[in-house]
Amino acid sequence: MTLQAVVFTDITLEKAVEFDDYCHNHQPPIAFIKSEVRGLFGSVFCDFGPEFTVLDVDGEEPHTGIVASISNDNPALVSCVDDERLEFQDGDLVVFSEVHGMTELNDGKPRKVKNARPYSFFLEEDTSSFGTYVRGGIVTQVKPPKVLKFKPLKEAMKEPGEFLMSDFSKFDRPPLLHLAFQALDKFRNELGRFPVAGSTDDVQRLVDLAISINETLGDGKLEEIDKKLLQHFASGSRAVLNPMAAMFGGIVGQEVVKACSGKFHPLYQFFYFDSVESLPVEPLEPGDLKPENTRYDAQISVFGSKLQNKLEQAKIFMVGSGALGCEFLKNLALMGISCSQNGKLTVTDDDVIEKSNLSRQFLFRDWNIGQPKSTVAATAAMAINPKLHVEALQNRASPETENVFNDAFWENLDAVVNALDNVTARMYIDSRCVYFQKPLLESGTLGAKCNAQMVIPHLTENYGASRDPPEKQAPMCTVHSFPHNIDHCLTWARSEFEGLLEKTPTEVNGFLSNPSVYVAAARTAGDAQARDQLERVIECLHGDKCETFQDCITWARLKFEDYFSNRVKQLTYTFPEDSMTSSGAPFWSAPKRFPRPLEFSSTDPSQLNFILAASILRAETFGIPIPDWAKTRNKVAAEAVDKVIVPEFQPKQGVKIVTDEKATSISSASVDDAGVIEELITKLEQISKTLPPGFHMNPIQFEKDDDTNFHMDVIAGFANMRARNYSIPEVDKLKAKFIAGRIIPAIATATAMATGLVCLELYKVLAGGHKVEDYRNTFANLAIPLFSIAEPVPPKTIKHKDLSWTVWDRWTVTGNITLRELLEWLKEKGLNAYSISCGTSLLYNSMFPRHKERLDRKVADVAREVAKMEVPSYRRHLDVVVACEDDDDNDVDIPLVSVYFR
Repeated sequence: MTLQAVVFTDITLEKAVEFDDYCHNHQPPIAFIKSEVRGLFGSVFCDFGPEFTVLDVDGEEPHTGIVASISNDNPALVSCVDDERLEFQDGDLVVFSEVHGMTELNDGKPRKVKNARPYSFFLEEDTSSFGTYVRGGIVTQVKPPKVLKFKPLKEAMKEPGEFLMSDFSKFDRPPLLHLAFQALDKFRNELGRFPVAGSTDDVQRLVDLAISINETLGDGKLEEIDKKLLQHFASGSRAVLNPMAAMFGGIVGQEVVKACSGKFHPLYQFFYFDSVESLPVEPLEPGDLKPENTRYDAQISVFGSKLQNKLEQAKIFMVGSGALGCEFLKNLALMGISCSQNGKLTVTDDDVIEKSNLSRQFLFRDWNIGQPKSTVAATAAMAINPKLHVEALQNRASPETENVFNDAFWENLDAVVNALDNVTARMYIDSRCVYFQKPLLESGTLGAKCNAQMVIPHLTENYGASRDPPEKQAPMCTVHSFPHNIDHCLTWARSEFEGLLEKTPTEVNGFLSNPSVYVAAARTAGDAQARDQLERVIECLHGDKCETFQDCITWARLKFEDYFSNRVKQLTYTFPEDSMTSSGAPFWSAPKRFPRPLEFSSTDPSQLNFILAASILRAETFGIPIPDWAKTRNKVAAEAVDKVIVPEFQPKQGVKIVTDEKATSISSASVDDAGVIEELITKLEQISKTLPPGFHMNPIQFEKDDDTNFHMDVIAGFANMRARNYSIPEVDKLKAKFIAGRIIPAIATATAMATGLVCLELYKVLAGGHKVEDYRNTFANLAIPLFSIAEPVPPKTIKHKDLSWTVWDRWTVTGNITLRELLEWLKEKGLNAYSISCGTSLLYNSMFPRHKERLDRKVADVAREVAKMEVPSYRRHLDVVVACEDDDDNDVDIPLVSVYFR
């Protein structure tokens, strides 16, 4: 057996040098990875051989741009359409395709980018003798392989080169840790053991060894050795802490993948990390570190028994139990979090387990598919640590469940851990943590990237203070008529799938279950949307109704002709290739691509597959039996498709095609929708009389993870046929699943690292007393690799006279006060309140004379009457938002005001 990579986690330096030497000189070389975790300190060393080829440095999709113009110049200026910023950088190599006019650039030769700007760049190429640019063109980044030359361990120990940095506030730390790990190796060789936690003699011995090794380093000698740091290093060196193991397991796991695949840039060559900030702020006495003969002795040797007790008694709320949640539950169980009767871990997730979860959600097994995530994950975590005191709920944490997660629940918590996969839920949990002044430990992953953010009351900004902008949505007209990339085709394919196979059958059933209610709703709406819905239902039950599988094949074949031939012919009839806009510019200029109709052939495997898959799903909606031959591409299937008679296309005059990029709907309003609706209702009522008793349809909900259900076959077929129309590169079913299924790429390595980092912060949160500079936010990209660790940003402070406050502050007023008393209470602070609201209702505004009648009424009574605010029995207060001005009429943004009236 030929090995590709070896990993050592507990080996002497002497043996490591011996094994690395063998791996380095082996033919072919074997990737050697050595990693250690010693308390709150860790190291990784990689040697992938004398020459290692990286095929894809970062794993990102090559950047592309749509060309708008190219100059005949030296160097040539390339301008691209401004619908999306270019991601090219100086020095990148790019290739051109589909350029009209300046066809010399279509030769596939990589050319270098310089002076890259958001929508243009210069090309290191003299194009002055080339043809004149006419239109079109795609420019695509080329990612050349990279060859790395690794030093063997023996040589690298003496000349480590540049260390991979992670925390720039510890710029001088890696050389010291390089020395410390060597000193620890020597200590173990001489004494056959690790230093004893809290032993001053052992610390001094390790320091002496470090000093003696340092004296031999010549030019690499350190001027100063931090003895306090070496004390922490020695004292905890015997311990392998779960968060550190999770973090380094993620890093090393990714390095193994790189060694075996050539994808992503390997770690080159040393990486050192420490989290001494996680130690309690109070000095630890030797007696605190003594073993207690429990499973937590290693952790106690680092943090002491007092913090261990706090961990076991912690009350934690974890939101989500998917990829991050499973890793968190495993970590928390191993750390002893909430593992006493006084502690409690509440985990909630309203999702169930899917097959695709199993690659990275390791608490789940095949037989758990379809079961609630939270229950299965909690049960598995209790198998890891039977003392874990956990309650699993299936409630989505949202405003609708505040009766479950009520005031008493939130007030009892020590910390909240987010394990979510969407911004909306994160924003909601963030708002609750701010409201109840609870620490929030936030994290997320995207492929090989991960991040961790600490949200600590009064110390840091909250999650909502800074977040990524929403994803840009393609305009409706682009998706429906002018796609220029496969994402547009797949967005359209998903929409058509849902419209034909889920939405329309659901609308049919809505009519059949209660015709009078359905008809009344259509009449009341009286708009284009109601008209379109009626037309869809009529078409499904009349013109497109299927009774046999051959009917379904006919439907699918005619749909193919409609979508990929007739509609394209109509579009190019309405807008011929030489069309001009009102401003005199070519209509079919970038980013629009001129389409070509497809000609159907049953000998084309992709086309036949699409027709058969669509026929099968159509048959399912009508409850029609599916013959075995339909599920395989064969002669019988091809003959059945070829039987279908396809009418000849006749273009229509005056067809309106939406070209406005700001349009959000492609439905066109009619002059008399109400009149048309009445005609359609009459027709529908007549059709319904011809249906057999009990007739209903079976709507199909898109399910991406079942490879046998033909859902992805239809969507990939839809998208790829459309891509052919517009000369867009097609994709395989797996890539289509990722885009259409809106799958966020996730891998176990990034998940492990993210949760490890968060749990290192959890030690600080539960210990208490830490300053903002002790906490760490992290962004990491294991692909590059990049680790960026920094202190959290403090919250923005607002000042008024001698008062100051942040987003974390909430002003409270005790007593069942009146509106006038509330205004006077604010006046004493130098604030003139002119508006008071509760929920979405205005309780008081100084501009409205009638509101002055409310001034002597209780705030709680006005809220009940005006805002219909019935305060639940579990709540003792209500919150009001007050708009204020200072004496100079400047608006002052004050905190939320809570009136405690009970």
